[in-house]
Amino acid sequence: MNLNRREFIRLTSLSGLLLPGSVALAQQSNVDADTQFGRIRGIKAGAVNIFKSVPYGASTAGANRFMPPRDPVPWREYREAFEYGPAAPQSDPATGRQQDGFESEDCLVLNVWTRGIGDGGKRPVMFWCHGGGFRTLSGSSPRYDGTNLAMRGDVVVVTINHRLNMMGFTHFGDMGHTDFESSGTVGMQDIVHALKWVQNNIEQFGGDPERVMIFGESGGGRKVATLLGMPSAKGLFHAAVIESGATLRLPDRENANSLAERVLDELKLSRVNLPQIQQLPLNRIMAAYHAVVASNPPTDGGGTFAPTMDGEILPYHPFWPSASPVNPDVPVIVGANRTEMTYFAEDAAFQLDEAGMRDRVSEIVGQDKLDAVVNVYRQANPDASPAEIYFLVFSDSRYVMQSITIAQRRAALGAGPTYLYYLTWETAETGRGAMSPHTLDIPFIFDNARDHPLTAGSDSAIVLADKISDTIIEFARSGNPNMGKLPLWRPYNAETRATMVWNDSSQVLNDPIGRQREILLPILSL
Repeated sequence: MNLNRREFIRLTSLSGLLLPGSVALAQQSNVDADTQFGRIRGIKAGAVNIFKSVPYGASTAGANRFMPPRDPVPWREYREAFEYGPAAPQSDPATGRQQDGFESEDCLVLNVWTRGIGDGGKRPVMFWCHGGGFRTLSGSSPRYDGTNLAMRGDVVVVTINHRLNMMGFTHFGDMGHTDFESSGTVGMQDIVHALKWVQNNIEQFGGDPERVMIFGESGGGRKVATLLGMPSAKGLFHAAVIESGATLRLPDRENANSLAERVLDELKLSRVNLPQIQQLPLNRIMAAYHAVVASNPPTDGGGTFAPTMDGEILPYHPFWPSASPVNPDVPVIVGANRTEMTYFAEDAAFQLDEAGMRDRVSEIVGQDKLDAVVNVYRQANPDASPAEIYFLVFSDSRYVMQSITIAQRRAALGAGPTYLYYLTWETAETGRGAMSPHTLDIPFIFDNARDHPLTAGSDSAIVLADKISDTIIEFARSGNPNMGKLPLWRPYNAETRATMVWNDSSQVLNDPIGRQREILLPILSL
């Protein structure tokens, strides 16, 4: 059944759908597809079929709270898949605001963009893990719209929502209740459950279950890093991209137990009556979560509530003290942006004078290393302002050096190839988000540079997005990023340290920030 113009505008305004300018309203219609749990009805926009809020798991409320994910109850007839589904609970009830408009414990849903329905197309699958640390946001965002990728590379794009923060990563496993043994990893188990849905259903959407690439930025990159170390995810994906996902290690059981005790204290529960947590109102639980966070602010960008390295679901830290050996053959791309921390900066940081810069850098590297570090960064960046020197040291200490370390430790496994990138392209933004900030890679990889605030209006961004998105599509297709639009990207190793530097004129350089690496890595003790 074709949608009339008014109905289509209503649906797309609700869903945040981004459509290429060449797609006319007259080309919109409904499209149906089968899943193992029931039939769904989405929108066909030009050549792309779009399905939103497709259930891959049951509600996580009540008896399912803090439990491993379960399959949804099958439905009869068809289910509308026009609008994005709810984000995982994350907001403070005291504020009254909710992420993406609404949140729910019935949040195990995914979104699909594809040019094929049941056509045996065997397209590569690009499975996106959203950012926000392990605490916030969702995959239901127009920023992650997969239309352009599906159009450009004839791939299937999947984005997902899953449990976050306290609801997904509170380790109650050492409190004497066997049902709660894996509660510290259920948010990651949700993602594995979604990957299993892909294995069982993606052929109906013209996808190839044997060519699934997981990718994600920031917290999404952390999730990709964590998936690489999960035995339960083995065989469910075949390539991985870690974008600004600086997770080397995860909370261990001791730290996770301490945090869980604080949660129970805030809820006025004991270890003995822990199961009562499944009957508490969600608002009360979220208020407790925010109270605990307020008294113990999140650190390292990933939050105090993160997957627990429990020795079972997660038998190893992702990349500490070495790379997890669980999925050694999977090819990996990893990288970061030159000035990640401008994304998080306050206005005063952009006005730093020499003394202010030195004060801030000393907090990162210590007073005894201050002169040596500043001298190295000044010599490498002779035209940089004091503020830029600070942002470079801060960004390297939080993201860039971790990405280099991931590449080095992953390459040391001697199995699947590892490729390292360094994004140095600069936005026209001033203040927060200036230079090469956190999240800048997203519009390039999703080929959404025309519409993204950091790249809109830039012809050079569109040109670079053409090259980067095709490179990542080729990586999803073959496990090798080389498709001819960029210089030959050689795998990383400790001898050459080959690094793809993404900019208007991209190039592969050996150890492009070697002097900074040599002085900063020993200080960080990663």
